[in-house]
Amino acid sequence: MGNMGAVHARHVLEGKVSRVRLAAVCDRHAEKLAAFSPARPFTDIARLLNSGEVDAVLIATPHFDHANAGIAALDAGLHVLVEKPISPHLAEARRLLAAHRHPRQIFAAMFNQRTDPRYRRLRQMLRSGELGAVRRINWTITDWFRTEAYYKSGGWRATWAGEGGGVLLNQSPHQLDLWSWLFGQPARVRAFCQFGRFHNIEVEDSVTACLEYADGTQGVFVTTTGEAPGTNRLEIATERGKVLIEGLHLRWTRTETPVSEWCATQANGFAAPPTTQHDTVFENTGGQHVEILQNFVDAILDGAPLIAPAAEGVHSVELANAMLYSTFLNDSVTLPLDAAAYEKVLREKIASSKFQPPTP
Repeated sequence: MGNMGAVHARHVLEGKVSRVRLAAVCDRHAEKLAAFSPARPFTDIARLLNSGEVDAVLIATPHFDHANAGIAALDAGLHVLVEKPISPHLAEARRLLAAHRHPRQIFAAMFNQRTDPRYRRLRQMLRSGELGAVRRINWTITDWFRTEAYYKSGGWRATWAGEGGGVLLNQSPHQLDLWSWLFGQPARVRAFCQFGRFHNIEVEDSVTACLEYADGTQGVFVTTTGEAPGTNRLEIATERGKVLIEGLHLRWTRTETPVSEWCATQANGFAAPPTTQHDTVFENTGGQHVEILQNFVDAILDGAPLIAPAAEGVHSVELANAMLYSTFLNDSVTLPLDAAAYEKVLREKIASSKFQPPTP
């Protein structure tokens, strides 16, 4: 019942999610539980899972507990909603997904940014074909600023043993999930991660990565927790012009002729295709955490399709692991990622760590 667990619990207690009741809460620190009365308090997850008190669980523990708790909950026959990332590394994520053996069990992930109407609209535009083929992707997501106090707030934060990484495993899984959801998985990744550049931590807090697809499309992904005020800007060049998402705006600068056709047929070597501009301003960023939790409930009770199935959570884990592995190797890595090789390197990082987390 830390930051996110408490947020989710309050959403239920405050009636923001319909047709669900907060029956129980669990934390090793019993003093955190009284605030969520009348939910029954537990300090041991096994007792909660076998109590008969709950139909479903929402797992909001430190990252390395996601898989063990998720597997135990699935084995107990419960529906499961797990916070991001579904696991710190690909091999463990696959073990978690393998525990989901019963189709009637609902297994979802808390990728709340999939509820954002800007990204939903972009996905529809890509899938409908109106944008044509993607030629280039640039995402600068540097408005995840965090202070030293944030990293001191829990000894598990920003450590190899506690989180399995930094900005790629804690903040940017949202954008890595959206990247895969929108554009699919690349064939090759070359990344440059900087470890403790802006903070007294042992893991990455600044990343620049190039992602290359089998058809030659390239993308650049930039993220950090060390810049202020930071930027969240997604730009996609396509056959039918350019799409820019920044703030609540989606701007499509549409070419009247597909770019490759214009390039091949124009006699003037300097002529650019004529364009028209189509701007959409959205009112908000969607239902976010509440909408994902409501969708989880609706999937259990009504069979509603999940916005973020847990099985799709593996893609953001793979991208994060690939970026770190590329940096460790000082080379490009191909996807699908060698999950066993990456797990071995991560375990070595954990075993050899001499980092002492600062005390609050």
